[in-house]
Amino acid sequence: MSGLKLFRTNTTNSGVTEVAPRLAEVEADVQGLVEAHMETMLGVRFLASEYSTGPVHGGRIDSLGIDENGAPVVVEYKRAVDAGVIHQGLFYLAWLMDHRSEFERLVRDRLGATAAAQVLWSGPRLICIAGDFTGYDVHAVREHRRSIDLVRYRYFGSDLLGLETVASVAGRAPAARPARQLAVGTGAGSSRSAALEELVSSVDEVLLGMGDGVNRIQRKQYRAYQRLRNFACVCPPQKTKLLVYLKAAPKQVDLVPGFTRDVTGLGHHGTGDLEVQLRTRRDLERAQELFRASYAAS
Repeated sequence: MSGLKLFRTNTTNSGVTEVAPRLAEVEADVQGLVEAHMETMLGVRFLASEYSTGPVHGGRIDSLGIDENGAPVVVEYKRAVDAGVIHQGLFYLAWLMDHRSEFERLVRDRLGATAAAQVLWSGPRLICIAGDFTGYDVHAVREHRRSIDLVRYRYFGSDLLGLETVASVAGRAPAARPARQLAVGTGAGSSRSAALEELVSSVDEVLLGMGDGVNRIQRKQYRAYQRLRNFACVCPPQKTKLLVYLKAAPKQVDLVPGFTRDVTGLGHHGTGDLEVQLRTRRDLERAQELFRASYAAS
């Protein structure tokens, strides 16, 4: 993996041994492993493998899935470098957009009617997983109108798989509403409403600024901030607070009543098991370390 070296430490004599990276023997090895653990690795629920696009189109989509926000996902794999993987994936993504009812039937069969009714057709995604990409590939994805993630893989030793996001570009769909419009007003002259609107805007700025390739996905019930997977979800503000859900592990956080809460197993909009309650800019400053931890885990 570009520039990355992995070492196994020996606690007995304080020595280290480099674990050499390698490519898969065949492309199917990567595909099978990712499909078996797609939700954990990519934040995408697996729907189908080698999905036929019919006799007229004459192709097979490596993997079909649906992400945490309900967006359709095409996943294509290549063992090493392959200049055609992006164009091939876009070809299948175009087919998918022309066969929406077929995809929704697949979602209904696998995940139920509720999931099928909530497919986010404004944000279809292509994820390309390959041994490597060229600079031309990275430039090419920035010229397209679709959401594309380029993910480089490497095996390390016999039991380690590394995934590295090389490029992540959001599609040029209609822009999400400005962050201020998520705020719920309580009157034109309300200082409380104005303060919450300002807090929403500040949270939006902080989350988008976490690093390169952060995409913002607007849903009716929440706004997601995503690299390959969601790392934060912001709900419309309540009367006095703004709720943010993070992928940071609650058991690794010193929970503070009225500020952080473990919501594992509890129903809520968005994704993530750590709830952060923001009321003031000071709360936002306190939360930024948690934001960074969630971003790093995504």
